[in-house]
Amino acid sequence: MSLESVRTFLAHHAPDLRIIETPERTATVAEAAAVHGVATGQIAKTLSLWWGEEVILLVLGGDARIDNPKYKARFKAKAKMLSADEVAHWTGHPVGGVCPFGLAHPLKVYADVSLRAFDEVVPAAGSVNSAVRLPVVRLVELAQAQWVEVSQ
Repeated sequence: MSLESVRTFLAHHAPDLRIIETPERTATVAEAAAVHGVATGQIAKTLSLWWGEEVILLVLGGDARIDNPKYKARFKAKAKMLSADEVAHWTGHPVGGVCPFGLAHPLKVYADVSLRAFDEVVPAAGSVNSAVRLPVVRLVELAQAQWVEVSQ
């Protein structure tokens, strides 16, 4: 269902983009980079975080890590990840397949500046063996994301 929700989202908002399904698992940044033949930084990983009582998504370059002081300065809270069950509930995607498209619930999306190191990025597409290649500016546009600087 998750892959299908991404497929439906892209059909409506970006019919020119193609979902890439692979027989190999691409749930981790290293797996995805190897399968898609890109640098780890080009894998656009999507983290699901609690912001008080609200859930937000943070999309970062695959080799980026949250800088806790920067995150706290921006969000006035400590970064707190959702559990796998919470991720599935809020996003509709399994851990390892989370992306900012085709979400089960409307969520605010933030894009970290670490993504700007590349013209093209590869986020997951709702399953642990699917992805989509697209320009970083298009990812931000489609996800209606706001730029933030919260990575190391």
